[in-house]
Amino acid sequence: MAHTIILTAAALAQLDLAPAIAVLEPLLTQGQILDPEVKLRFEIDFPRDPTDPRELSEIPEVRLWFIRLDSVYPWLPLVLDWEAGELARYAAMLVPHQFSPADGIRYNPEGLEIFVMSKIFVISQWLREQGDQPVTRLKFMTQMLGYDIDDGLFELLGRS
Repeated sequence: MAHTIILTAAALAQLDLAPAIAVLEPLLTQGQILDPEVKLRFEIDFPRDPTDPRELSEIPEVRLWFIRLDSVYPWLPLVLDWEAGELARYAAMLVPHQFSPADGIRYNPEGLEIFVMSKIFVISQWLREQGDQPVTRLKFMTQMLGYDIDDGLFELLGRS
């Protein structure tokens, strides 16, 4: 079941997380956030001049909103609709990158590595807090971003 977080220019300008909270908090309260059928998407309505060549992830107001969202819900990438490209778009909001029409998003390699490792640490801890959840989904998430993480790291994190 897909859930859509609708972002308006006003919410972005005010750094208002209410649209995300309205979708996420019921899923958390009802214990559905880790249901594999739950997939989150963003619909971003940010008016731009037709001659503005920037992607949404290159617009400071949009990026800043996502940085704030990530600080409140750092596990969010785990429940995004990866097949719809939401994980790549979310990462682009937080990781320096270049965009080209031919190649798409090309992340800064060091920035992406820091992002992935940070998410592994935060999400694996959050999964343990949710009741010793398996890290399989987290491993798939890192693979979607081009990283194949050895099981030994997850075992090490599970002991601490």
